[in-house]
Amino acid sequence: QVSLVESGGGLVQAGGSLRLSCAASGGTFTNYVMGWFRQAPGKERVFIAGISRSAYSTYYTDSVKGRFTISRDNAKNSVFLQMNSLKPEDTAVYYCAATMGFVRSLEYDYYGQGTQVTVSA
Repeated sequence: QVSLVESGGGLVQAGGSLRLSCAASGGTFTNYVMGWFRQAPGKERVFIAGISRSAYSTYYTDSVKGRFTISRDNAKNSVFLQMNSLKPEDTAVYYCAATMGFVRSLEYDYYGQGTQVTVSA
């Protein structure tokens, strides 16, 4: 079973950038597809980005495409989310996630504890 710990959240003005990091432990990192989900206040947690085991393929939902970039460093058991041109509607708790399944899965198998991102207008 893999454990995930996110970092890098915080408060940023609209138009700004943040980089989230996620450190994985307790499993073979390259066995897992990695992803990021987010949960806005009063809403369900939703998938926003995923990356394949080799980092060859990535997938984004339309709401973040062109602004967010997911990447991974298999040597460091880490996955990242670079978030640019942030908007107030990006405000949410962001979760790192791992799955033995597919990049486009709507649900992953493991989640971190989450990190808060707040974008002020």
